[in-house]
Amino acid sequence: MSFMPRFKKRYILLALVLGYLLFANSCMTMRTSNRGTTHFFEEQQVSYIDTNRTIQHRNLHYIQTGKQDGSTLVFIHGSPGSWDAYKAYLTDSTLLEKFRIIAPDRPGFGKSDFRKSMALKPQALVLNELLKQLDNGKPFTLIGHSYGGPLIVQMALEQPALYTNLVVLAGALDPDEEKPEKWRKPLTWIPLKYLVPGALKPSNDELWMLKQDLKQLAPKLHKLKPRTLIIHGKEDKLVPFQNVPFMKAKFSGVDSLKIIPIEKENHFIVWNQEQLVKESLIQWLTASK
Repeated sequence: MSFMPRFKKRYILLALVLGYLLFANSCMTMRTSNRGTTHFFEEQQVSYIDTNRTIQHRNLHYIQTGKQDGSTLVFIHGSPGSWDAYKAYLTDSTLLEKFRIIAPDRPGFGKSDFRKSMALKPQALVLNELLKQLDNGKPFTLIGHSYGGPLIVQMALEQPALYTNLVVLAGALDPDEEKPEKWRKPLTWIPLKYLVPGALKPSNDELWMLKQDLKQLAPKLHKLKPRTLIIHGKEDKLVPFQNVPFMKAKFSGVDSLKIIPIEKENHFIVWNQEQLVKESLIQWLTASK
């Protein structure tokens, strides 16, 4: 007689779990819808390209604005995130007049094979292939925030001839400063990883792998060549400022290195210090000519 109630409870529990997954994933995509993208650029009166390419059997999505035949700024977002972290940069009138601007969704985020995570080097290889296909013969500048910092360094080490400048915004490069929370590891296991909602799943995966990725990257940093600008908040609690002296010591082979520390500033300099970042970027690129 007790079979039916137990049977119903199992189905109720299953329904609740499925409901949670559907609700959580829909709320935690951390990406802008097609309609939202169209509305944003129409409101800003900025022409844009919103497209996908298949690279190494993976789908990569990116937004492009600015001059088709200009030098290229490539903005790489952190973890989690998507192209829309750089909305203000994609529509900035000064940048639009001078540059072609590209902001991809990194693998696993936005509309680039959502939730399918990758480690640092495989991501670099995929993004390098995308940018090689988009090469217009003009200089490339890579700009990376947070996780995007080590990623653009990895990209430049894999393709040293492709990139002229790097801009590391609050980048995590020092493996000793990377202290992944122990709770992250169980959330990379089956079936628990499928319960992590939306963009938090690939973010958790790659952040758990990052310390080991940085250990493998560190011995190669002296080979880095492109001119490099580092901007970092001195009160950054997520990626400590200690990463800056580490980079200064390790980037011994770069053509030119400039560091801009920001007093009393946290990790979110892309948004909190938008004007400073834009002006510093333009000054840095102007000085390279």
